[in-house]
Amino acid sequence: MLILKMNAESENECMDTTEEVEDENTENKPPKRIVYLPGQKLDENEMLEHDPSAYVMLHEADAGTPCLSFDIIPDNLGNSRDSFPHSCYLVTGTQGLKKKDNAIIVMKFSNLRKTQKEKDSEDDSESDTSSEEETDVDGISPNIPIMNSSAIQHFGCVNRIRACQYNNTILAASWSELGRVNIWDLKSHLSAVEKRSTIQVKSIRNKHKKESYKAQGNEKPLFSFSGHLQEGYAMDWSPIVPGMLITGDCSSNIHAWSPRETGWHIDLRPLKSHTKSVEDLQWSPNENNVFASCSVDKSIKIWDIRAVPNKACMLTVEDAHHSDINVISWNKMEPLISSGGDDGYLRIWDLRQFKKDAAVAVFKHHTEPITTVEWHPTDSSVLASGGEDNQIAIWDLSVERDNELSEEEIKEIPPQLLFIHLGQECIKELHWHPQIPGTIISTAETGFNIFKTISV
Repeated sequence: MLILKMNAESENECMDTTEEVEDENTENKPPKRIVYLPGQKLDENEMLEHDPSAYVMLHEADAGTPCLSFDIIPDNLGNSRDSFPHSCYLVTGTQGLKKKDNAIIVMKFSNLRKTQKEKDSEDDSESDTSSEEETDVDGISPNIPIMNSSAIQHFGCVNRIRACQYNNTILAASWSELGRVNIWDLKSHLSAVEKRSTIQVKSIRNKHKKESYKAQGNEKPLFSFSGHLQEGYAMDWSPIVPGMLITGDCSSNIHAWSPRETGWHIDLRPLKSHTKSVEDLQWSPNENNVFASCSVDKSIKIWDIRAVPNKACMLTVEDAHHSDINVISWNKMEPLISSGGDDGYLRIWDLRQFKKDAAVAVFKHHTEPITTVEWHPTDSSVLASGGEDNQIAIWDLSVERDNELSEEEIKEIPPQLLFIHLGQECIKELHWHPQIPGTIISTAETGFNIFKTISV
């Protein structure tokens, strides 16, 4: 959540609108804080800043090169972790200008501390600053979050990357702009991030220089597939069958991967029903052989890989959006799929009534294409969406369920909208951390955000 900062000469001069000015006769009155809504025009004397009371935790990190896809690596630190500080592991891929300079990066974020400041906590701001300036023998403050990393050279930009746990190791599948899908074993790199030198992560007041990553050596992938006719973006690991993978490309083809002792078996006969680029794929959370897909052809399809490839498509919703459908997410507890497209619409589909014009909820809040959407891992009514309008919106469908929304009705701010997170430019992906309740990690052209709001 961002607030308008009016006539302020420094961050410490801001006050909330609920606070009263102590001395009304003072000419230099503290500025008022006003909640900002996307679309508002700013005056010359206004600027935006995060409201620290709206976030339980908010940290930022910059990899130096844009990383437009990432995934959260499962860890053994425990589930439902509520106690600060937190640690988490990510795998991401770069989008550098030179093909040979790209990398897959394994990251460990640690010492992620609670950043929430109460509205009346200005008195301890001085002590907070002094404690952050303390450093240990390595020159790193013990109170500032840190990031360790280990990189693997990757030829070509990483279009998308996804991780899974398989045979006592962590694997990552990467879609290369060169048209190959590679599988990488991250075990040694996860060990390396426990030993690497630390990089300071910036939070509200902590800045650090951008870091560029250069992989050491020429590590080869565990497995590589060049059978797609073009590059692609769509991929997903099965949450039920370890090692089972699906990948989709820009020529509308989908391939299913089955793990074998010596690698993966891939049926070279593509699953083909879309007429244009396959943009996203999602396995069913409770059926071994069923997955969903979305496409530039504006359709959403449900597939069963037990059937022969030309008959594997079971259900189709044509014209599910007004234009390209970029992303889908399958609810882990309810038969619901969410979708987001270039039209800026967020739609919710019930698989029990899966047909055209039968979305159970339709929201038009985003003003630019939606590039990411994901359901909360444990709350079936909560999801988050993000897009090129630089917004991440958190939604709670339990607030109201209206099955007959008109185009005019959805122009207003819907009551299901819980929170708007701003501050990143051109948001590409977000993921809820499955082991740290309420925590969202997002990536954009301007870097990563790790945050937990007061709303979820």
